[in-house]
Amino acid sequence: MYSEDDLQSAVSAGAISAEAADALRAHVATTRVVPMADEENIRLVTSFNDIFVGIACLLVIFSGVYAAGANDQRWWMAGLLVAMASWLMAEIFTRKRRMALPSIIVLASFVVGLGLFAGALVAEALPEHRVPVYYEFNGERHTWHRMERYPWQDAAIMLSAAVAAGVGALLHWLRFHVAITIAAGTGAVVLLLLSAIAWATGQALAANPVLAPAAFLCGLAVFAFAMRWDLSDRARRTQRADIAFWLHLLAAPLIAHSLFYWLGVLNGDDVTPGHAAGVLVTYVAFALVALLVDRRALLVSALIYVLAALNGLLRNAGTIEMNLAISTLFVGAALLALSVFWTPLRRALLTLAPESWRERLPASA
Repeated sequence: MYSEDDLQSAVSAGAISAEAADALRAHVATTRVVPMADEENIRLVTSFNDIFVGIACLLVIFSGVYAAGANDQRWWMAGLLVAMASWLMAEIFTRKRRMALPSIIVLASFVVGLGLFAGALVAEALPEHRVPVYYEFNGERHTWHRMERYPWQDAAIMLSAAVAAGVGALLHWLRFHVAITIAAGTGAVVLLLLSAIAWATGQALAANPVLAPAAFLCGLAVFAFAMRWDLSDRARRTQRADIAFWLHLLAAPLIAHSLFYWLGVLNGDDVTPGHAAGVLVTYVAFALVALLVDRRALLVSALIYVLAALNGLLRNAGTIEMNLAISTLFVGAALLALSVFWTPLRRALLTLAPESWRERLPASA
């Protein structure tokens, strides 16, 4: 089985002509039930060797984390070891062998490792302080001390981790050009912005009222960035489509988390029918956008919130014992139906869209 990358490589090497490659694509398209763009192909695994190497990479990464982090609590050293090992593995499995799944694993571990390295170093430079806690027991007042950091210290740790991760993602892209690297770098920039906002406001992360709107705006910006890559490759034949996929996967939780936070699903309160209705309406809106731009990643990232809302609603009803099973069955059946009827639903939705949109969005069967 030959991938789109293999065809482009063959054309570049002169093994086949561009006309022959187009003819092959046209022939394969006629044998498909749905267009290639509609299938949202992402290269993850080309053979079981990808899985085999991926498991080996994870074991190497785990050894670095456990040896220096979990064992000696030297998390900065654990991050440095993971980043160094990930770069060396990328030289072999990404640059030379072009293996998809291992490339994704070592890219993620490299960026996270650098972030952990920088964040842990700053954390050691900004030690926790003692906060007295008073309580009554047997009519007597007692005191114990809780160790915690100031909000600006937490923001500084996040800020340093984001800068290191962003620089690492940039260096990795310049060296290896893995599609997910753009999303990793964009995620680091988002973390950098949110950390800067947290630092400027000086409030605890969990209680900061500015972070939810900021995350929502960042999600919209990442979505627009993803659409820029998507619209530049309408047929989804090049790496630009893969880059757009990972950016959509990043944008969706930023948007979804903020929306469902405002709906009151994430604040720990009981889920009412009104909350559940709001979640379902929001998820339907996600589905319409996903159909329009032909990206299922938008639905996957918001799925956990729908499950949580339905599970909470059934639990509060107090009459259904298998609420989680019923919630997952309901959502799973809905997603299966959407998957089966994705192409006709998208075709119908595109007929309602402006003509200028239809000319730029991926075609439907």
